[in-house]
Amino acid sequence: MNKIGIFFGTETGTTRLVAKKLHQLLGADLADKPVNVNRIQPEDMLAYDALILGTPSYGIGDIPGKNAAGCFEPNWEEFLTTFGKPDLSGKRIAFFGLGAQERYSEQFASSLMALYTVFESLGAEIIGDWSTEGYTFKHSDAVRDGRFVGLVIDQRTQGMLTEERLKQWLAQITPALKEKLT
Repeated sequence: MNKIGIFFGTETGTTRLVAKKLHQLLGADLADKPVNVNRIQPEDMLAYDALILGTPSYGIGDIPGKNAAGCFEPNWEEFLTTFGKPDLSGKRIAFFGLGAQERYSEQFASSLMALYTVFESLGAEIIGDWSTEGYTFKHSDAVRDGRFVGLVIDQRTQGMLTEERLKQWLAQITPALKEKLT
């Protein structure tokens, strides 16, 4: 595809709102409208070589879904059961995840790592790590080598920082994603 694909899972709608904001900042010429993973088939996602994937954080570092994390709506867990094990070499993916650092300080945004691990194991090139500075938490599975594996958004306690974080992250990842557009 000649655009960036944006896909997300959501439980309360916040991940959807962040995905929509990313789309707005990127513009319709560069990115297709964000789509919930509970509304697609694997081939819909596989059509893209440049992707932004977003996840809420539910359970204790689980991939969000009805079984593992007790979500009410189908989420990443259900999508991944249909996804199989495609070879994702040649795909470039950036991740964003939501979390609540005050409420879930000991597992802050940990679902991000669970999703990251799935796509990394399938051969995707992962970009878009993010600094842990400015966040207060005890533990996050989503930290590797002192940085988050993707952008982390805490709308609950740091919503006022979301817009700037999105802009900075997009400035970091957009050139690399553009390289994959044909």
